Amino acid sequence: MMLGRRLARLATNVVVRRPRLWPIFRPVIRRQFNQIAPVWDAMRLEDTFAPYEGALERIPGPVARALDVGTGTGQGARLVAKRFPDAEVIGVDVAPAMLDEARRLAPELTFVEGDAARLPFYDESFDLVANANMIPFLDEVARVLKPGGRTVYAFSAGAETPIWVEPEMLRRELERRGFTDFAEIAAGRGVAILARKAIRD
Repeated sequence: MMLGRRLARLATNVVVRRPRLWPIFRPVIRRQFNQIAPVWDAMRLEDTFAPYEGALERIPGPVARALDVGTGTGQGARLVAKRFPDAEVIGVDVAPAMLDEARRLAPELTFVEGDAARLPFYDESFDLVANANMIPFLDEVARVLKPGGRTVYAFSAGAETPIWVEPEMLRRELERRGFTDFAEIAAGRGVAILARKAIRD
């Protein structure tokens, strides 16, 4: 498990700075998450999704279509559906074994195999794109999010999260891509960043 945490931190640190290197890490990360899928939910603590939920509570809506990136066993997607019961909620993940668990736990939701670096969705097709403990592929988030839509990046244990990006860096990179209305939410052991994609004039 410690090796997996170190790999996640290494991959995050490298890919955030050099996204083109993600294909080197992708097969290893996929294999790792396929292997731990049956026990993934049991590994989480009670407050793992506290910052994620805190950020969702700050979104006024309406949300017609939402995407949970790196959904794993679908916990994030289920929380989005609970917060926005009228929304079409889709979870996407690179690990098929994780998606098998997600479909078993929430057959009413849609789960799609896909790479966060090349999301299999049309431009400007979501009102909300949420990420819990995910390497940020910000260009893709900006591409699939509608103007005026919101994105969430939540890290369950703050700087101790294996996949962790400094909030200041996230904010700076999101601003470069036309995001505004930032909020930082602290909850449980973690933190989340909420931002809104600017509406074009």
